[in-house]
Amino acid sequence: MGLRRFADLALALVLLVPPMAVAQNGARTFYCCDVNGQPMCGDVLPQACYGRAYREISPQGTVRREIAAPLTAEEIARRDEEMRRRRLLEAESLKQQRLDRALLETYRDLPDLDYRRDRALGELDRSIATLRARESDLVLRQRALIQESAAIESRTVREGIAEDIRNLDGEIVAQRSVIDAKVRERDAVRSRFEEDRRRYIELTAPSIKPPAAQGPKR
Repeated sequence: MGLRRFADLALALVLLVPPMAVAQNGARTFYCCDVNGQPMCGDVLPQACYGRAYREISPQGTVRREIAAPLTAEEIARRDEEMRRRRLLEAESLKQQRLDRALLETYRDLPDLDYRRDRALGELDRSIATLRARESDLVLRQRALIQESAAIESRTVREGIAEDIRNLDGEIVAQRSVIDAKVRERDAVRSRFEEDRRRYIELTAPSIKPPAAQGPKR
């Protein structure tokens, strides 16, 4: 029996329970805690043990159960924060597992991924080229109208041409906005495929085993 258990039982028997009572009631339980390094025991939990860790001890000196002290507000806050952090990590891990599974199911192999990337980027490049050609056409038409307006003396005709020039100016601005959006889309697609490619290589790379240890040369 450890010294602390012996002290717990001795204190309980000497101070609280007559020896014959212990013999007659083997099921009796004592409750002990440490106060300033000294055991404090009783057949009911001593008031001095409130808010402290305590032990349930049998008459034979065996610790039946140890009850931890109630958590402080600070400890509860730390525990709750740790639980919240673990839940977030678990959720992120499950999300990554789903993404990885979907990635492996999407592409047959690395050449398939590269093919799809090149096809997607090629389609966007052609779309951007068409939009820029349309923009160039609008700019050329506007310049032609400006030159035509400068060569016409009729004020009424010039005002009509000026209205057309302003309309073309609005179309050019809208066209450039569409081009900018398409370029951003291309950048996003390229970045997505780069990340997919990096992760796909990580997931499919064969694990490298360390070389086997060689025995001593003879």
